[in-house]
Amino acid sequence: VLNLVPDKEKVIKEIFRVLKPGGHFSISDVVLVGSLPTALQEDAEMYAGCVSGAIQKDAYLNYIKETGFESIALQKEKPIIIPVDILSKYLTPQEVQEFQSGKTGIFSITVFGQKPGGTQKKKLKTKMSDLKDNSCAPGSGCC
Repeated sequence: VLNLVPDKEKVIKEIFRVLKPGGHFSISDVVLVGSLPTALQEDAEMYAGCVSGAIQKDAYLNYIKETGFESIALQKEKPIIIPVDILSKYLTPQEVQEFQSGKTGIFSITVFGQKPGGTQKKKLKTKMSDLKDNSCAPGSGCC
């Protein structure tokens, strides 16, 4: 999990540097989608314990792409469920409903990337998980 590392871009570049050609990584991390109210993000941080360094998912994936990795794929993406009582402190009932729809929120992802070059002995398979059956609930140990 890299979300507690302050400079994710630098870490991704270092991963690229140390991998031999054809080498790959698979990283589990926590990312944001959409804008979260600051107070909610801070409370969610205390609740989930691993949100403090989370950045936008698009920016995270872009760092990986810009570094030069290929075959980038999301292997898993699970919403982190925040209880309604916490959401209600900061959001209107309509905003709570929108947040729970999954378009905005905090997600646990597993992303794969491969350094160009080298020879690969067998084709690696990546699979996107079913979002309806996989979510990070309180006490699930998601991150």
